[in-house]
Order: sequence, then structure tokens, then C-alpha cells
Amino acid sequence: MNAPLSDDTIDAVAVAAYLKRHPSFLNDYPELAAQLTMPREQGSVASLAAYQLQQLREKNAELEQRLAELTTIAADNQKLMERVHALTVALLRANTLEVTTRTLIARLNEDFHTEVVRLLLFGRHADLPRSDWLRQVGGGAAELPELADVLQRHDPVSGRLSADKLAQLFGDEAASIRSAVLIPLGEAGILAIGSHDADRFQPGMGTLFLRMIAATVTAALARARDLA
Repeated sequence: MNAPLSDDTIDAVAVAAYLKRHPSFLNDYPELAAQLTMPREQGSVASLAAYQLQQLREKNAELEQRLAELTTIAADNQKLMERVHALTVALLRANTLEVTTRTLIARLNEDFHTEVVRLLLFGRHADLPRSDWLRQVGGGAAELPELADVLQRHDPVSGRLSADKLAQLFGDEAASIRSAVLIPLGEAGILAIGSHDADRFQPGMGTLFLRMIAATVTAALARARDLA
């Protein structure tokens, strides 16, 4: 009479039989192959050992690619931080509202390579220059019903804008604007940056640096008004 099989033996036999019937099992569960212990002797298991090695190589390649991507993102973020810092320093040096607004537009054009910029300031300021990039809104936010949702959110908005928003912000150039970012400036107004590229400003893009710019510009405008 044959000796009775233990539960472990039965399980092992069942597993072995299952794997024979499903030779592609490890393709569906690659993480399992990396955890298996291989015997030292050569034989049919060599192909499994090669499979494990290949999996580890592919995983390593994925990690290296991800590291390279993160390094690139970090470098880009550092450049953006330097530009925001330069903008902040330049605005701190401005001592009038006119100089503050001119400095803002110049820095955005030179350092951030903006295409179309519009600064809408609430109130009337006789000392400000007449320019395509500046619009004084005497009635404040109430005069801009098309932008009410943006102004109420207080957070930057990016992407493709509706025709009424584009017309309110960019006037005659509205038809050429394919994407834009809107930066509310609290009680001071709103800053709009437009692009002829539909993909430059997309919904869901990071707003950290935009919020930093918003805080810097809002504070600079308030400071310039206090000094007047």
C-alpha cells in the first residue's frame, strides 16, 4: 500500500500540475517569478532563471527612465523658481505703480517668453500709461461678469477659454488666442497670459508657480498703491 500523501505534498503536486497545464502563468504574474528560489544545477529551470533576470533588467530600465524623467522635471522646476525669484526681486525694486506694472510685463515677456499679456486693474489710476497690455476697470469685478467664476475661485485657471472670456480679456486679438492662463490678483484685478499654441496652457497643469506669481504680483501692486 502506498504511503498517504501529506497536505503539503498534495499542494505541491497540484501546483506543479497546474503550472504544466498553464505554462504562461508567470506572464500574468511576473512579480511571482522574481520571488522564486532557483536550484543551482543546470536543466530545464535555466529558462526560468533567464526569465527572472530579464524581468529584473526591464524593471531596472524602467526605474532608470523614471529617474531621468524626475531629474528633467527637477531641472525645469529649478529654472522656473529662478525666474519667479527674479520677478519678485524686480518688483521689490519698483517704487511706483507705473514702474511695477511695466516691470511685470517686461519680466513676463523676457523671462517667461509670453506671447500676449493683459493686465486688468480694478479702479482708475491716472498715473498709469496707455498701452495694449493694460486695461483699467473702473467698476471692478462687477464690470466683468464673464470672468465672475474665475474671480470667485481665486485660483489660476488654464486651458481653452470661451469666446466671451477671450473677447473680454484680449479684445481684438481674441481670435488668435488658442489657450490661456488666468491669474486672479485678489482685489487688484486679474492677469491674463494668452498663447497662439493650443497646447501651451492645458487644464490640470500645475499651478504652484502660478500661485506664487499671483501672490508676488498682488503684494507688489498693493505696495505700489500704498507708496503713492
